[in-house]
Amino acid sequence: MTALGVPRSIRPRKRPGARAADPGAPARTGTGRSPRVVVLTARVGAGHDRPAYELAARLRARGAVAEVHDYLDALPRFGQVIIGDGYGVVVNRMPRFFDWLFHALEHRGLVRWIILTFLMLSERTVRRWTRDADVVVSTFPLSCQTLGRMRGAGHIDVPVVSYLTDPAPHRMWLHPGVDVHLSVTSACADAADEVYGVAVRPAGPLVDPRFSRAHTDADRAATRRELGLGDDETAVLISAGSLGLGDVPALVDAALTSPAAHVLVLCGRNADLREQLDARERVTALGWRDDVPALMAAADVLLHNAGGLSVTEALVANLPAVTYHPIPGHGRANATVLAEAGLAPWPETPAGLATVLDGIGSTSPLSPWPATPEGDVAAIVLELAAEERQAVPAA
Repeated sequence: MTALGVPRSIRPRKRPGARAADPGAPARTGTGRSPRVVVLTARVGAGHDRPAYELAARLRARGAVAEVHDYLDALPRFGQVIIGDGYGVVVNRMPRFFDWLFHALEHRGLVRWIILTFLMLSERTVRRWTRDADVVVSTFPLSCQTLGRMRGAGHIDVPVVSYLTDPAPHRMWLHPGVDVHLSVTSACADAADEVYGVAVRPAGPLVDPRFSRAHTDADRAATRRELGLGDDETAVLISAGSLGLGDVPALVDAALTSPAAHVLVLCGRNADLREQLDARERVTALGWRDDVPALMAAADVLLHNAGGLSVTEALVANLPAVTYHPIPGHGRANATVLAEAGLAPWPETPAGLATVLDGIGSTSPLSPWPATPEGDVAAIVLELAAEERQAVPAA
């Protein structure tokens, strides 16, 4: 038995001789109509929304019908406030409670029972959203639990996919009712197998294509001039998510222990944080930006404290990433997986961070992607949709 109660003998495996789906092939189903895919996300920061909308864009480009729904809208209003609005407040003001909750949800007990019971209130709306879908995908852990339960109970009769946006797996991302679990990196898939005994298929990133485009030296120099960066300065880009979470000033202080560092801080929508940092020497505090690909191209290293979407974007952009002073819960879990996989070092002291920053560029980062890719997320989802339509004849 696995950690989720699924016999290892029935864990999903790639079919013998199966070939990767062709990412460029047009979408087809057994009925000849365009496949319909429903994607559930949640407005908890931006780390779940952006992959959801990127997946929808890729599916539409392939001829599929893709709908994105915010899972929080399926919950009662007080649940939307607690989960959506409360996330940033709890992480910043009650970090120990958040860490306790993160670990409590890993184990069977009263806390997890209360959360999962509450999530059942979403099922009527989720059932309406997923009616007539060929595949349902979740980029948010709580909706993974709802979809897995509904799939197991027969309330959803099409394949359900969980796409883990974090480097570290967590029990709330995994459910025995989910047909296919996908991850961004091989490191996440390996950790899921080792810790939970669950087969997770590394499928690569879902980020804006601009992160993978080459930037010329002239483009990079122009962006650095705009930001006030000197040619001999090490541009340290600090990302604390769209909400500016965690002790960001501590990251700034630690980064500045490297004499060559000039710190660029993505404060997101946290105006108070930007005001707090804006007057500091060798610090450029930035608000919400739509040109993050250009900023990453101009930077020398990403310094992060959460390990979510920003790290994925940096890996795609070939920008070295370093973890420092991670936020509790998933931040520390992500830091552990990234460090153990050799994808992002995790120095624990300002002196250790300065040493890492001073050595940036002297080593080549390991590839986070599978050596033999089995198709990207969109291709895998469309392959499932085609199989589903072929298995269910048109009425």
